[in-house]
Amino acid sequence: QMQLVESGGALVQPGGSLRLSCAASGFTLRVYSMSWHRQAPGKQRELVASITSDLMTNYADSVKGRFTISRDNAKNMVYLQMNSLKPEDTAVYYCNARITVSSGATLSSWGQGTQVTVSS
Repeated sequence: QMQLVESGGALVQPGGSLRLSCAASGFTLRVYSMSWHRQAPGKQRELVASITSDLMTNYADSVKGRFTISRDNAKNMVYLQMNSLKPEDTAVYYCNARITVSSGATLSSWGQGTQVTVSS
């Protein structure tokens, strides 16, 4: 069964850095598109960054130049390096795995989330 476990969330001061990790198990990570999403209190969950199986990346405008998504298929890990953090980056961050199979159906799985708080 697919499982994603996020870690690395913390309280950090504005301008600081964090690296989030997502440990994947129960599926072949290398064929999945992976992404990080976040949800702040009272707001909808939003896409932060994604990386495809062939390493194409995409970022929300609000994090471009500050965040970097990466993957290590050999270790079944996905990472989000976050630099120059701002208070508006405060949210619960979720890892997602997604694949479209031959039938056209999309399989998707979410982790439980990790809290990032940016505050002085």
